[in-house]
Amino acid sequence: MLNYKLNKENVLCQTDGTSKVGSLENINYRDLVTILGEPTYDKPSGDGKVQFEWVLKYYGEIFTIYDWKTFDRKYSEYDLTTWSIGGSGSSAIHIKRAIYKALNAEVNTAEI
Repeated sequence: MLNYKLNKENVLCQTDGTSKVGSLENINYRDLVTILGEPTYDKPSGDGKVQFEWVLKYYGEIFTIYDWKTFDRKYSEYDLTTWSIGGSGSSAIHIKRAIYKALNAEVNTAEI
């Protein structure tokens, strides 16, 4: 499991100014929980646009992993395979690599 997730108490205003910088494809909710632990926010946002969100600090940058506008908690949990990456930096490539590398390690370990 990657240990980059921030707790709700540590997040506060750190996600202000973030916006979508990439996507994770072919990855589901269970994969994300296995890799990142339970979501930082596991209740729908006030406007219902986000059902689950992880807030991560990776190499000094804040990133969010979230479902965008599914408006359906069960869909996000059981069927969604494309998740948005938010950040304030120019690229999400490094966090994407870390997540896919951890997912691959989990898959390979499960096969042993």
